[in-house]
Amino acid sequence: MRKATRFALLGTSVALVTTAICATTAQADDGGAGDITIDKVVVNGGKPVVVGTTKVVSAKVTVTASDDSGIAETTYISASGPKPNFAQVWDDEITCVKASATTSTCTGTLTFDPQASTGFVDNNAAATWNLGTLVSANDHDYIYRDAATTFKVQRYSKLTVNASPEPVKKGRTITVTGKLSRANWEDNEYHGYTNQPVKLQFRKKGSNTYTTLKTLKSNSTGNLRTTVTASTDGYFRYSFAGTATTPAVSAAGDFVDVR
Repeated sequence: MRKATRFALLGTSVALVTTAICATTAQADDGGAGDITIDKVVVNGGKPVVVGTTKVVSAKVTVTASDDSGIAETTYISASGPKPNFAQVWDDEITCVKASATTSTCTGTLTFDPQASTGFVDNNAAATWNLGTLVSANDHDYIYRDAATTFKVQRYSKLTVNASPEPVKKGRTITVTGKLSRANWEDNEYHGYTNQPVKLQFRKKGSNTYTTLKTLKSNSTGNLRTTVTASTDGYFRYSFAGTATTPAVSAAGDFVDVR
């Protein structure tokens, strides 16, 4: 059984996969024959694929297609980002389930490995990827789409917070520090995410709602530091809204006892 190609900044391996695809399918661009349609394609439940520095991340792909003769199979599912980023699922790893006599939903799993041994992983992979697929019908109709849908691959983010001193007298100054960092796939470490707007938020003891106190920017190493006046018991946290390449993240609240 062929294995799904992992988070594929694969260098020369990309050429091998591409050659295999071309050998399997006559068409290299969008095309098809007959009245078969691709009705819906979903990657990772519609959410970005977020990859850290060590763990392999799986992303489920579903392809729903219809034809008057019924769907025979989905031959492959492929994902491509900025060259040479590539991931692949082959036909023997795809399962098709009938929804009706004419419509089936086919499912496969893409895997993204930040420590892939078959190539050099770089941060350009944090981008919008195309999801391509080839589906065939029982009457030999087929349809191929190089970008049946798109999805984002993002660099996992972390955010910390520390409010001190604890406890503190009412009216005194509280210093709130923290750090915003994100995965770097070139050395598999976390580095500070610099010059990014981050909100300092406060949740009063007994409340479930955080209120934004101010917005500051991470410095050249991703660190955060600001001060506030102690007024009442509660939790301080930093919250980052995210960017196209990096997901939103909020730190766990740090409780301060005001006396």
